[in-house]
Amino acid sequence: MEDTEGTDMGEPSYQKPDLTLVGSEHVARYRETDGEVGYEWNGVPILLLTTTGRTTGAPRTKALIFGRDGDDYLVVASTGGAPKHPSWYLNLLARPEAEVQVKAERTPVVARTADAAERTRLWDTVVGYWPNYDTYQTRTERLIPVVVLTPSPAPGK
Repeated sequence: MEDTEGTDMGEPSYQKPDLTLVGSEHVARYRETDGEVGYEWNGVPILLLTTTGRTTGAPRTKALIFGRDGDDYLVVASTGGAPKHPSWYLNLLARPEAEVQVKAERTPVVARTADAAERTRLWDTVVGYWPNYDTYQTRTERLIPVVVLTPSPAPGK
């Protein structure tokens, strides 16, 4: 879901995504339809990740490509290979408690960044469903994080 401008940037392995549904419009349509519109994007599944803003304390929601590793959800802090981490990732570093919505189901999660050994295995997994991640990694000097979102019991349960 995260891409720079959707150009091929001269990268032969890069597949230009359809960017007709992105950003806040994607989040709104997904929520309005419980994922009927927006769950599938360019052939991959999308979840809504709601974090807490690290400076405002306000909820912030992003539509992100995701995969699974057992019960865990996997998302990638790529921003299309931009030089800086996305805001949602910085929010998770400050406060790892978040919520994911997959279709109509909302699940509280706790986020962590995959460690080096785990990242190698998980990177292969995420590139398997969105090959552009390999291209994004070539665009930046930062190591693009793979974020593991582990379901947690809802408060009071």
